[in-house]
Amino acid sequence: MSFANILIIKLSAIGDVIHALPVAGALKQQFPQARITWVVEKPAYDLLTNNSKIDEIIIFDKPRFKSVAGLWENAPAFVSDLRSRRFDLALDLQGLFKSAALGFLSGAPQRYVYCNAREGSHLLAKKVCGSNQSGHIVEQYLDVARALGEYVREAEWAIVPTAHEQESVTVIAAQAGLSLGDPYVVLAPGANWSNKRWPTKHFSQLADWLAAQGIKSVLTGGPGDRMLAEQIISGSQSALVNLTGQTSLKQLAHLINCSQALVGGDTGPMHLAAALKIPVVALMGPTDIVRNGPYGQLHNAIAVSHSCHGCWKRACPRSIDCLADISPATVQAKLTTLLSLRGLT
Repeated sequence: MSFANILIIKLSAIGDVIHALPVAGALKQQFPQARITWVVEKPAYDLLTNNSKIDEIIIFDKPRFKSVAGLWENAPAFVSDLRSRRFDLALDLQGLFKSAALGFLSGAPQRYVYCNAREGSHLLAKKVCGSNQSGHIVEQYLDVARALGEYVREAEWAIVPTAHEQESVTVIAAQAGLSLGDPYVVLAPGANWSNKRWPTKHFSQLADWLAAQGIKSVLTGGPGDRMLAEQIISGSQSALVNLTGQTSLKQLAHLINCSQALVGGDTGPMHLAAALKIPVVALMGPTDIVRNGPYGQLHNAIAVSHSCHGCWKRACPRSIDCLADISPATVQAKLTTLLSLRGLT
């Protein structure tokens, strides 16, 4: 079995795209001459740039296709552009109707979809359920590559910020009072699900504890997380560095790569840190540690004690502030161990 022109479809979200990235490397390992094209939505596009395993990135501009008029106006040209590339294989790692439709409309004669396919997406591609159905989502995605006969030794991400991205975030950090040579911990308070967010007052207490250890706290996140950052700052007795909404994803990668550790919930920055092999304290509540915890660092995840943990509900039906169950002292104890391994605390 050999392929020359492969399409990967993983549109969003940021954490999910990070989880899927090793598939590109696995394909290049088995088919080194193959051209790898990835279709992605705009918010996660930056993660795929400057990646030696990906030859081309196609942006699926979701807002342009949300209405009937938008579909009528934009779909024909987009589909024609896809088909002109003459893909011989399409891997649907999204597993939804829209991604299945893209795979089918690409014209690729062979199409695979990963095991947890929904919305009838398995009707348009061959469903792959490998040996990791109960394992981490990274391994589940890699099972799709393994179905092609690939033996994947180790997941590789190839998230490499350019020199310009490194230099620009160095300047941004300096303007906020941070040298990337300082010992600091990245705090990522945001998440799309409200019940994946650790209380801001807990982050404030953690920042004060870190300051007492001589370690700075750096707040990160998207523009929508600015209110959370302000609440953390107002509740803290120490000076925090606030870079919320000021970095691109690749700039954030460099910022994390220079840090001592990251603390956050099941969200993009946490998974980015795990991919970069930076120590992570992952705070887990409604999602499952085994499937969605920090890849390669599941031992650094802290789960809530609620009997309903891992419920996979976006909002708690019992109105519990899910992650409030994890105390700052518990996180401090985990961080003490991780930071001591790096010569701190």
